Formats: sequence, structure tokens, C-alpha cells
Amino acid sequence: MHGHNCGTGYGWAFGRRPENFGFDAGAFWAGRGKSRGGPFGGGRMFDQGHLKFVILGLLAEKPRHGYEIIKEIEDKFGGMYSPSPGTVYPTLTMLEDLGYAKVTPEESGKKIYEITEEGRAHLAENQPLIDDIFAKIAEFAQNVFGEPMMDVHRGFKNIGRSIYAKNTSRSPEQIKKIVEILQRAATEIDAV
Repeated sequence: MHGHNCGTGYGWAFGRRPENFGFDAGAFWAGRGKSRGGPFGGGRMFDQGHLKFVILGLLAEKPRHGYEIIKEIEDKFGGMYSPSPGTVYPTLTMLEDLGYAKVTPEESGKKIYEITEEGRAHLAENQPLIDDIFAKIAEFAQNVFGEPMMDVHRGFKNIGRSIYAKNTSRSPEQIKKIVEILQRAATEIDAV
């Protein structure tokens, strides 16, 4: 798909990056623009203050590289959201400027970020807000990936298998019929 080797099966269609197959996470989360919105309201997944606390919380667990922070946040959202480096790295710089984090360069030239005592104190002062942020992340993950939604995910997988696994090419009439079925299904789901 798009020049990438899809390999066998349908993993490419059900991978961790839903925007790669037309899923608009922003529309999914309250009709906002692509990758916007989320469980925290507003136009972004996190406002800058919330992201600061999420990153500090992760650094309190252990020192991390910037890309490890991005990956851990993505994992907490089950792959449905990944903060951009253009959001994470300025936040790390801000935390460093505030004295809440420090950077230790490695021999390879990579930077490892570590929480400071001031950062731990700041976390402790804001623990109710931090608990709320992480509770919303957990609630989001449960609502999207919890057991009640597993039947929905299986349904999507079955649709993908039916559409993409057929070994023969489809005629324009068959494709038109598939589109009609999917549009009808979307209308019925909206009415639920």
C-alpha cells in the first residue's frame, strides 16, 4: 500500500497506525480535525500543561530518550495517538528550563532525560491533576480497546478480510456495491 510491502494477510490494514488506511482519529474523537481532540477536550490531545505532567510522570518511572517518551505515550493509547516530536521535544526543553528535568548526553550523542528533585516535587504538588490525566488516558484505552469493544474490532477485521482478502480483482460494479453496503452500515451505526 502506498509503495510499502503489504506482505501476506491483512496486518497492514489493521496495524497500529489507523490513519494509514483512512481512519481519521480526529473525527473519531468528537469530529475534530485529524489527530486533534481526544479525551481531554479542546483542539489537542493534550494541552501543553497536561503533556508536561504526562512526560514528567514517565520520567519519574525511569530516565528515557525522547523517542522512548513518544513510544510510551503511543502505547498508553494503544497506538491510536502518538505525539509528534515537534510537541514532545519543546516540552522536554521547557521542563529542563524549569529545572524539572535534566539531560544527560550519551556517548552516541543521544540525550537521556531524567526527572530532578524539583520535578518530583512539582509532580507531588499536582498529584490530583496527574491522577485525573492518567485516569482519562486509561478510560480512553478501555473504551476503545476494552472487552466490550472487542466484538466491534472483530467486526472491522471481518469486513477488512471480506474486502481485501479476495484473490480476484473486483469489477467496478462490485466495488460500487461494496461502497453502498459500507455507506448503509455507517448510516445505521450513526442511528444507534
